[in-house]
Amino acid sequence: MKITSIEISNFRLLKNVVVSLEKETTVIVGRNNSGKTSLTEVFRRLIGDKNPSFSLYDFSICAIDNFKEALIKKIAGEEEDVIRALIPYIQVKLTIEYPIESEDLGALGDFIIDLDVNKNEAIIVVQYCLKDGKIGALFDGIEDTSDSSNKILIKLLKERIPDLFETRIIAQDPCDEDNTCVMDYSKFKAVLGASFINAQRGLDDITHTEKDVLGKVLAQVFKTSKSSSAPEDLKEKSDALRLIVDDIQEKVDNEFTSKLDKLLPALEIFGYPGLSDPNLCTETTIDIGRILDTHTKIRYKQGNDLFLPETYNGLGSRNLIYILFQLYEFFCQYQSRPVSNGLDIIFIEEPEAHLHPQMQQTFIKCLSDIARVFSQKLNDGVSWPVQFVVSTHSTHIANQAEFSAIRYFLTSSNEQRETTVKDLRKEFVTAELQEDRDFLHKYLTLTKCDLYFADKAILIEGPVERMLMPVLIEKVDATSAESDPKLGSQYISVIEIGGAYAHHFYKFLDFLELRCLVITDIDSVSRTDGERVTYQESLVKNGSHTSNAGIKNWFARGEDGHYTLSKCVAKTSEEKVLGSRRIAYQIPEEGLEGVGRSFEEALILANREKFDIQGETCLEIEKCASEKAPSDKKKTEFALKYALEETEWRVPNYIAEGLKWLAKKPNLPADDVQQVIQELRV
Repeated sequence: MKITSIEISNFRLLKNVVVSLEKETTVIVGRNNSGKTSLTEVFRRLIGDKNPSFSLYDFSICAIDNFKEALIKKIAGEEEDVIRALIPYIQVKLTIEYPIESEDLGALGDFIIDLDVNKNEAIIVVQYCLKDGKIGALFDGIEDTSDSSNKILIKLLKERIPDLFETRIIAQDPCDEDNTCVMDYSKFKAVLGASFINAQRGLDDITHTEKDVLGKVLAQVFKTSKSSSAPEDLKEKSDALRLIVDDIQEKVDNEFTSKLDKLLPALEIFGYPGLSDPNLCTETTIDIGRILDTHTKIRYKQGNDLFLPETYNGLGSRNLIYILFQLYEFFCQYQSRPVSNGLDIIFIEEPEAHLHPQMQQTFIKCLSDIARVFSQKLNDGVSWPVQFVVSTHSTHIANQAEFSAIRYFLTSSNEQRETTVKDLRKEFVTAELQEDRDFLHKYLTLTKCDLYFADKAILIEGPVERMLMPVLIEKVDATSAESDPKLGSQYISVIEIGGAYAHHFYKFLDFLELRCLVITDIDSVSRTDGERVTYQESLVKNGSHTSNAGIKNWFARGEDGHYTLSKCVAKTSEEKVLGSRRIAYQIPEEGLEGVGRSFEEALILANREKFDIQGETCLEIEKCASEKAPSDKKKTEFALKYALEETEWRVPNYIAEGLKWLAKKPNLPADDVQQVIQELRV
């Protein structure tokens, strides 16, 4: 039994998204403010709260307009059904897959309302919507739709939504969405158990004041063990602790209390107690739960009978231990339920906190193994039906996870900001993308590049471009108009890939909808016909084709052979743009002849006086630049020299054009969104 998909509507940035879940671990990635935390938060509200409640701030931005439209219909005297259809509601739809052959589906059985014996899906819909008969109360006191009334509407919605809205649980027929049945909230909680490990875990590196976070987690495990439905081994350990406490309690009752009574003040001098007044006495109760909660501390044995407080251990180790303790607590809660939910989902936010890269990779690889170990060693081999949802900003976790387990959260740049969920499992499934998928997974795992979290990306040829890229960006920003967006203030991921492999990224970049500049070399070659066609490296002036696979796949994907150089050189700036991608390769400098076939040659030709370029013809100029370009062994030395020592030089034209294009369209909130946010704050 497992959750196969989660559909969320009208919750913050999650206006209308579908998140499919893996059987074991799903990894949520994306830039900041892309809605990753909102996925966790909506479940925390629905499962964690005794009475789920939301505020106006929890609705998607566009919901404000829906409330205004409903008000217009209300004032116009429309029927209640018409008005209610316009009033927004927050909705979460869970699709659950269960084994057809199962004889006992537990609490889930109440939500299976279809009659198709071959169907093995159940759909649970959770709505936070306006209560019946409350349309008048929602808009009471608002007589028109003027600007002043709209401000009053926002204010009143803030106050009235928590009181006039309610949570409804609905079972829906997977074969007929109109066939529904309203269920009790308690039945929903009996089906699904959700637990959370928050990004803020209360750990810090303060050593002069103890914060016994780990001890409190252990205390919670003890509370779980007291449940009547807890496993026998847990109850035995709990009972053993209780016997010790009972023995101490008996001594307290017999000896400690009588001595404590003597500390009571002499109230007789005030005439108390009188004949009808009760006598005062003391009673001290030892609460093992509170003892564990407030006085149990985790210690680290150091030898020589020295035990250090938990705050003296590294934050990384404490974070990992904390997560393990929490997972164990959640497992104990699962074991202790009178009736098993059949479904457990655990949200883990940013597990990478304080962990070094190798530990981050190990964590995501071993997460499912932890559940299996608990099941085998502590549950007689009975599988714990748990699914993990891990949200992260770590390139090490994201790139170590299975490629198909990644869900990429992308915030759209339209007028109303909302999240789109990109599913790698669904995207790279066709046979023609198999090679790209295999290459990307290997590359991302090896290099840990941060494409998932960047605002924009630059693909480059080699180490020289990588080392000089910060200087190139700085120089281009310095020559841009003051009103132009600056690339240096944007989050750019620079990936060293080379022209021979860049085309593997094209589909992936389109999938991520990432504005990207591909900087590559023109790699001119000259064709020689004969019994066998050959291509020899040549100056651009003498070249007939480009041997660059990235350029060929950009303009003529699927065609055999090299791409014609004349077509390549003739491309305009507009023709070099495909969607959110642009390619840049060597072109002539303004008003000058000669084109370099590599970055180094282009840099030299852009600074002819500095490099003392001689020649009267285009061929002579290109030949001179080629001779002055560094050999492969000296390219790093060349990069360091012009990055750190001799920094007075001009950026090659093809790179300057590309970087200026990339700098455009920075990720800023839309004006309309800013206006609505301002209204909410008033």
